[in-house]
Amino acid sequence: MMDYILNDEHIELNALLKLEGPFNSGGQIKHIIMDELVSVDGKVETRRRAKLRVGQVVTSDEFGIEIKIVGPK
Repeated sequence: MMDYILNDEHIELNALLKLEGPFNSGGQIKHIIMDELVSVDGKVETRRRAKLRVGQVVTSDEFGIEIKIVGPK
């Protein structure tokens, strides 16, 4: 599992995947979210701009992604 250190109140799902995921473009991220290939805390998430906060976990079995949102140390 990869940790993402969140220095703000939240980060949008599409922004997190663009920073930490293995994707080439925002368009690709849009499609994997719309195709229900991404989950937040175990539930499929289809909102590209879903606000993620400390303690949440983003996963995609299809792409081998598991990112936990953590606070600054």
